[in-house]
Parts: sequence; C-alpha cells; structure tokens
Amino acid sequence: MKQAIQKASVLIEALPHIQRFRGETIIVKFGGSSMDNPDVVRDILEDVAFMSCVGMRPVIVHGGGKAINARMKEKGLQATFVKGLRVTDPETMKIVEQVLNREVNPELVSILNGFGCKARGIHGEDIITVRKHTAEDADTGEVLDWGLVGEITHVDVEPVKAYLESDITPVITPLGADASRQIYNINADAAAAGLAERLKARKLVFLSDVPGLLADPKDRNSLMSTLHLSEVESLIERGIIGGGMLPKISGALKALKAGVRKTHIIDAALPHSLLLELFTDKGVGTEIVNDAP
Repeated sequence: MKQAIQKASVLIEALPHIQRFRGETIIVKFGGSSMDNPDVVRDILEDVAFMSCVGMRPVIVHGGGKAINARMKEKGLQATFVKGLRVTDPETMKIVEQVLNREVNPELVSILNGFGCKARGIHGEDIITVRKHTAEDADTGEVLDWGLVGEITHVDVEPVKAYLESDITPVITPLGADASRQIYNINADAAAAGLAERLKARKLVFLSDVPGLLADPKDRNSLMSTLHLSEVESLIERGIIGGGMLPKISGALKALKAGVRKTHIIDAALPHSLLLELFTDKGVGTEIVNDAP
C-alpha cells in the first residue's frame, strides 16, 4: 500500500507540470554516446511518447555522431573537429547523409511508433536552408572553414506544424540545403536551437553525455541546477564552458534571446531523465532561464 501511495504522489507532483505544458512545443535534441546504447535510446523515446500522450508537442532533433565516426573508420577516413564542429568534406557528407537520413532516423521513428506514439521522419534538408558556415579564429585571425557545414538562414516550419497539429511527433535530421540544393551538415545542437527559435518552442532540451553544466568540468557533483543567461555568458568568457559544449550553449542562448522560455541540459544516460527534468519540482539537470538574476 505504501508503494502505491508513493506512486500516486509522483503523479500528483507531475500534474501541474502536465497542465502547464499541455499543447506546448518542446524541442528535444539527443545524440552523442547515448545513441550507442539501445536501452538509453528506448528510455528517451519512451519519455517522448509519454510527453505526447499527455498533450505536449515534442519535436526530436537527433545526431548520429558515433555511428558516423564508425562508418568513416570503415572507409578509412579520420574524423576531424574544429571548435566542436565536424569538418565535412564531400565524401564525409555522403556518409553523414546516409547514416542520419536512412539509418538512424527511420529506426527512431520505428521505436516511437512501437510505443504507440505516432511519429514521422523529416529530412532536415527538406525544410532547412543554409549557407556555408565559416568563422574567424580569434587567436590568429585566420578564416576557419569546415567544408560542407551549414549555418541556418531559414526554416520552413509549416511541415513541422502540420505534423504537430495532427498529433504526430516529427523526428528531424540536422541537415540543410543551400540554394543549389547542395546538402550541408549542421551541428545538431544548432539545428535544435534554430528550430526552437522559429517554432517559438516553450522549452529546448539538450540530452547530453554529462549531468548538465558543471562548475568544475572534472567533477560531476558540481552541477549548477539553475543559471541565468548573463551567468552563462560569463562562464564562457572565463573558459569554464568550452569545447563540444560551446555549440550547445551558443544555440541555447540564441534560442532564449529569441523567446524560448527555458533551455535544459540533462544526462541522457540517467533513466527517464527527460521525465524527471520536466515533470518533477526539483529536476535533474541544468536549466537556463532568460530573466536577469
């Protein structure tokens, strides 16, 4: 009886969160090493199915980094990253498109459908327009060139909205195309942030390989539960946030400035971390909010 009462308490705690987010669009991005573990993938997608069932409108943007790296290794190609972004030559681009659009995406859609959640895949290049991404190295002044890596200029959100209106969960690959229909790789964090911004999402959730933002990157117990936008900008300036976390945080800040209420960074490997973050009072990761401290 005590255990049953505890279960009821959990549901009661979740009730105001369910009421608050019913009908709201929530962007969920996941990738990295979490996608190598079938149990983790199923936990995440089961959480997404739950979100859909209680009236939220989840949109998934997924990567496939580890699978892409493995396929490149088979082809004798070496993965290279500059400032957290994959350098993408034409041969690498073929592998990226194959893995994301024709392998990972259909598998995720199939699992979601198996949980009773209606889901459909969207190839990113069908809705996302990009230009070639370049940047200036702050130290040397040289122009950094990642090859076929795109920067989002436009998103046709109507197909995504049409799915959401029909209670279908879109599962989107982080790819884009330029005016000549050349396909470009997009950092999945940037793609998720771009979609959150243009869909005016209520929340943007990054499922990561770490518990959240850490005051000490070497100490997983130094989790910072709640941060304001200005505090995060200071952490970047001080070098506490860097490397592969930078694209994630840069996208999160841009989305917040565009009107997304909150962004979250949580540990994908923690069972049902998505539900724990969204439907409990305390949460389990880092939330970043837009209002001043």
